[in-house]
Amino acid sequence: MLASDDTILAQAEAWRRAGKGVALATVIETWGSAPRPVGSHLVIDEDGLFLGSVSGGCVEGAVVSEAADVIVDGKARTLEFGVADETAWRVGLSCGGRIRVYVERVD
Repeated sequence: MLASDDTILAQAEAWRRAGKGVALATVIETWGSAPRPVGSHLVIDEDGLFLGSVSGGCVEGAVVSEAADVIVDGKARTLEFGVADETAWRVGLSCGGRIRVYVERVD
């Protein structure tokens, strides 16, 4: 069972209140076969703990990794994963889909 948006956002708030750095990743576009719809969230703390889902498998690993940089430098990023990308097989979108994920620091 996936976490609800309310649960994900409440966890982000709890981590911030605990003084942790936090990033929020949101699916902003999909094309073709994509595991999660637009609007899906993944929240990540500075220790690499996370809740929610923006895709699955290696894509989420890549998003968590980028989120660590976003937490440190505060610069939001838009990430794209898809079959046309040379990393498609490596990150797990060999199904023919494409997703764009926006990652921002929660202040």
